[in-house]
Amino acid sequence: MNISALTATAGSAWPMGATLRDNGVNFAVFSAHATEMTLCLYSSDGRRELARFAFQDREDDIWHIHIAGLEAGALYGFRAHGPYAPEHGHRFNHHKLLMDPYAKGLSGRLRWSDALMGYRVGSGRGDLSFDLRDNAFAVPKSVVVDSRFDWGNDRAPQRALTDTIIYEAHVKALTMCHPSVPEHQRGTYEALAHPAIVDHLTTLGVTAIELLPIHAFFDDRFLVAKGLRNHWGYNSVGFFAPEPRYGGHNPLKELQTAVKALHAAGIEVILDVVYNHTGEGDEFGPTLAFRGLDNASYYRLSHDGRHYANDAGTGNTLNLTHPAVLRMVMDSLRYWVEQVHIDGFRFDLATILGREIHGFDPQGGFFDAIRQDPVLSRVKLIAEPWDIGPGGYQLGAYPAPFTEWNDRFRDGMRRFWKGEAGHAPELARRFLGSAEKFDHSHRAATSSVNFVTAHDGFTLQDLVTYSVKRNLANGEDNRDGHGDNHADNMGVEGPSADPDINAARALRKRNLLATLLLSQGVPMVLAGDELGHTQDGNNNAYAQDNALTWINWARADTDLAAFVARLTALRRAHPVLRQKRFLHSQLRSADGLPDVIWRRRDGATPEPGDWHDHSFRTLGAELRMAAHGPDTNDALFVVINGAGPTRMTMPKTAPDWWLVLDTTRPNAAPEKALSSLDLPGQSVLVFQSSRPGDLP
Repeated sequence: MNISALTATAGSAWPMGATLRDNGVNFAVFSAHATEMTLCLYSSDGRRELARFAFQDREDDIWHIHIAGLEAGALYGFRAHGPYAPEHGHRFNHHKLLMDPYAKGLSGRLRWSDALMGYRVGSGRGDLSFDLRDNAFAVPKSVVVDSRFDWGNDRAPQRALTDTIIYEAHVKALTMCHPSVPEHQRGTYEALAHPAIVDHLTTLGVTAIELLPIHAFFDDRFLVAKGLRNHWGYNSVGFFAPEPRYGGHNPLKELQTAVKALHAAGIEVILDVVYNHTGEGDEFGPTLAFRGLDNASYYRLSHDGRHYANDAGTGNTLNLTHPAVLRMVMDSLRYWVEQVHIDGFRFDLATILGREIHGFDPQGGFFDAIRQDPVLSRVKLIAEPWDIGPGGYQLGAYPAPFTEWNDRFRDGMRRFWKGEAGHAPELARRFLGSAEKFDHSHRAATSSVNFVTAHDGFTLQDLVTYSVKRNLANGEDNRDGHGDNHADNMGVEGPSADPDINAARALRKRNLLATLLLSQGVPMVLAGDELGHTQDGNNNAYAQDNALTWINWARADTDLAAFVARLTALRRAHPVLRQKRFLHSQLRSADGLPDVIWRRRDGATPEPGDWHDHSFRTLGAELRMAAHGPDTNDALFVVINGAGPTRMTMPKTAPDWWLVLDTTRPNAAPEKALSSLDLPGQSVLVFQSSRPGDLP
């Protein structure tokens, strides 16, 4: 870079961040309370500061400058001058180099040092003190990025929610140990595009891969001190930059390449995003970007102005009621859709995003902004509908078109199959899409994202292997992670050599997966569950970036993966399993039959007393297309038996019933059912009313 050839002019206040234009780079950064703003340019290795340019122009609260002669790949950062008055919410410290909140790339790793703090560590005045040390050596540098990419004929798959099956995965954990992926690609964005990974997803029958956070984040100081790393990534510091650790020379281009390859296979890409807080933590955290640029605007502060709202449990909460912060989130979301062709988002702790001054509001600014946006309103929007703040649990309260993670489904299915008494009514509610939660305000049955496992908690294998969590590797004396998992070790704690125990565990897994993929709503499968992945009982593996979380493909349970593929094929083949309308036993004009009929084992419909009978654990659901909706001749009879072997009388509402799935015989060929049959204990059976033909 020839510094003497660079020329600074006013530039423009839009777009935000660093933008290649007019034979140079335009920089625009928000700060309502700064008194001065400086741009710092760095050498290609990020070690030497080459030049400083003072921002001379400001439009409202946007500082802007144009540097002619600057090119893509340039490294930079900001320094903001202003009052250091924590008691009034201001924490400006011009000794601290700041990352650009709109940076499209970051270079270098965060190096933990007391110099990162705006206050003097160890001072008796705590965070009210002021630190004079320069932190540039320890802060990642922002990168001027050219986001252009040859998308060719790439088209978003645009799967209907009724046809969607989500696969929640971690970029590194999914690909790190796959033997077909070249070693230099393992654990990276490039690996997601490898034919072996793509083929696995398509064979499995999933339609969308939901990636754990890939927004730039860092390893928390307390983890580094223990020799651990932030594996999950729920600590964002850059909402536009792909996390560099999963990339090579050009992480953005590598990610774009992966998305293009997945789209070519018909697979959508959904990002798990964390807009509820940042990695800067509380008042004793580092000054990296937002805090140093305008603490009082970016964060929700307590009444005294000094402390932070902590609705996320991480030390701070972003203030989405501020227009500039809300705009940043909207700009970030649009960037990922328009420049990276992302198909949807899962919003971590989404209640925070909808919390206005008076509390959670489904008509609040964030929801209004995203639903009116011509870009964002057409992608998939998934809410994690809870946080630890006041009124934090909001399952069912989100506005359309949001869908929601349904923890009631997770717990209800686990407790039923564990054998807890009186859970047949709960299973029935969850099986039909949790209508009592979602059937309002014209919401669809696809509003419920159903899951029995997720990254946070036991894997499916561990759910049937351990009754208690084993998180000692996290260095918190096993105090972290959920204690009540509704898990069942099937008689032996931990791995077993007993074939009967292992057979029972395998059957339980198939039953859980079957009820998941046969239920109304949008199913989500945790990556590795189909392969028998274990984390040795760790149900909070957020800091385990190692063989504990990396999927061991060499030990993959291929039979279980084939069973999941059979379930997804069954779901694709039968519209009654993926409906938009809720089923309420309403009569259909096509045949005069209810759209759903519950059956006891004697073939009769349950009486009210049956639902209150704690021994009622064998039930059948006769499914047809919803009344008042599009119709087909499709009809299924799904039998869920959480009890022992019994006799089942088949419904007489179809001339014939054909058995097409039996979890106790996962490889059994279809067969015609008799009018009554011996039902195996602990089983899920699926019958269809028409001759099967060629089934998967």
